[in-house]
Order: sequence, then structure tokens, then C-alpha cells
Amino acid sequence: MSLAPVHLAGTGLACALGGDLRAAVAALRRGGVRPEPVRISPEVQWPVYRLPAGEGDWRARLVRTVRAVAAEAGVDDAARDAPLFVASSSLDVGEMEQVPPAARFGGDFDDFADIVAHALDWRGPVFTVSTACTSAFNAVFAACDLLRAGEAAEALVIGAELGNRFTVAGFGAMQLLSPDAARPFGAARNGLVLGEAVAALRLARAPAGRWRIAGGANVVDGRNPSGAEASAVRAMCEGALAQAGLATADVDLVKVQAAGGPANDAIEAEALKQLFGTLPPLVSLKAQIGHTLGASGAAELALLLACIEAGAWPRAEHALDAGLGVALAAEAPARLRHLLLNLVGFGGGHAALLLAGDHA
Repeated sequence: MSLAPVHLAGTGLACALGGDLRAAVAALRRGGVRPEPVRISPEVQWPVYRLPAGEGDWRARLVRTVRAVAAEAGVDDAARDAPLFVASSSLDVGEMEQVPPAARFGGDFDDFADIVAHALDWRGPVFTVSTACTSAFNAVFAACDLLRAGEAAEALVIGAELGNRFTVAGFGAMQLLSPDAARPFGAARNGLVLGEAVAALRLARAPAGRWRIAGGANVVDGRNPSGAEASAVRAMCEGALAQAGLATADVDLVKVQAAGGPANDAIEAEALKQLFGTLPPLVSLKAQIGHTLGASGAAELALLLACIEAGAWPRAEHALDAGLGVALAAEAPARLRHLLLNLVGFGGGHAALLLAGDHA
């Protein structure tokens, strides 16, 4: 039996494409933006989809951006008594890079969420969710559980990843980064490109907006700590469908994880073919904003819905790998009742979220 829906009452996004959703869609229509080099050492640099630098230090940028995306999502004073879920993978590493070494390890795990909550003058309970790249989806799942249990009428999810050299250096050391561009499902794919983003999702029990969260699932399979497992990809999709009371034939569009990794893209493609047989239209967003890690669930959800509403569409400019047997949709499908959004993260996290439209 499907669970009571939770409605998506508002979204906000700041990413490399722009400081809000309208700017992001406009930039996408113009062909997008290019990543900028981040220098790790005099000899090593990697491309990253970065937010505009703006004025002030790391914390000032975070505070300013969090306030902007929350306002875009429609957060008002009354909403500040609701639960707040802060999702991130790198948390406040960027700020620690800017302070003296002796001061870097004096805080705790919740420091980052405290900064976000203080920026919003938040009065309600605050939760930190950090499960690598699945952080934002797991924050949404936790928020939905609270709403469905009647513990709150609304909740806010903030997904945030701001720049830091530590994360870029780590991914580079594991040989997971592309030196030039992300090519999801591409014939010449050679790694992922990281991205910065701050996104807000305002959730409500009462009907609001066009979309509602109909189901979701998180599956952990740690056999490949830095990659995907086909059985777990299938299981996360099946779990989201079961929670929503839907079948694979009901899915009109899949937002894939596909970050451009040689192995993981192939694993995801094979798992989706096994699950669906005949694939529904697929869309990828990581060639436009990069892999925004713990924020990616919120950021890609907000950007995808903005594209749908505005009639814009992210197109693949690279040649796809014919051996994978998949294609990326050149335009939005005419029928969009149910959207399946997939994420795969470090530590074996595999998460899928299912959205239902107002005509579903």
C-alpha cells in the first residue's frame, strides 16, 4: 500500500548555472557554463562547477546563499518553527581550510547545521544528515517520515556543498575525476566533475504545488565502497516504486545518477535495463552543474522541475557510448506523471526518490 504523499511546496537553488532557478534555466538555455580550475598544488588542478565567489569568506558565502535559496523556496517566519534537515557531505571543511591549524578540530559534527540554522534564524529542531552523495535524499526521507507521522506540518531540507580543496584533492587522488568534462553515459567518459550547490526543498503535508513525494528508498550495499552495485540500483528503484504503489510502466522519466565514471555509468545502465526492459526517457544533469555530492539530491530535483516548468531541457553535447544501450532524452517527454530520481554515493549508498505530478 502506498504511503500518504508529502507535497513539494517550494524549491530554491544556487549552482554554477546561476544564483537562483530562473538564472540557472536561462544559463542552461544559453548552453550552460564551463567548470573552473581548482588548483590543489602548483602542478595539480581539477575542473569544478563553482558558485560565484562573491564577497566575504567561506562562512559569509554560505550564509548569504542559504538565505537566498530558502527565500526562493518560500520560507517565511512561520516556517522557522518547523524541522530543518541540513544535508551535506563535506560539511564545514571549506571553513576549516581558512582558519589556523590549531582551530580546525575544535567543533563537532553539528557545527555546519548550526551555521545554516543561525543564518535562517531557525527556531525549530535541526538535524544533520551526512551520508555522502545520498545525503539530501535521506534528509527528504527523514522529513517525510516526520510529516507522515503528524509530528510537523512542514519541513525544510537544505542541501549544501561549498568549495574546498580537500574534497577535490581526495577525489583526484582516487583517480575518479575527469581532467576536462563530465560525459554521462559518454563514449569518451573519463571521470566525474565536482560541483558546488546550495538547494532548498520545502515539504508540506497539505496539498501545495504541482509535485508530491510519492515514495523513496535507501539501499546500502558496501561491496564496492566507492561505486554502484547493479542489484542495489534495482533494489532502490523497486523500493521507491513499492512505497508509491506503482509499477515500472508508470515511470515517465528517470533522472539518472550517471556522473561520467567509466564503471559506474555502465553498472547503472545495465541495472536500469534489467529493471525496466524497455527504458523510459532518461535525463542527466551532471554535465550542467557537476556532481554536487551531498547536495545533489536537492539540487538536481530543484533544477529538473525548473526545467520542466520552463520548457527548457539539458541536452547531451557529447557522443554516448553505444555499447551501453541507453539514450538521453533530447527533450522533455510529453507525459510527465511520475519521475524517478536516482543517486549513488560513497559507502555503498543507493537512493531513489519518486515524484508524482498533479495529474497522476
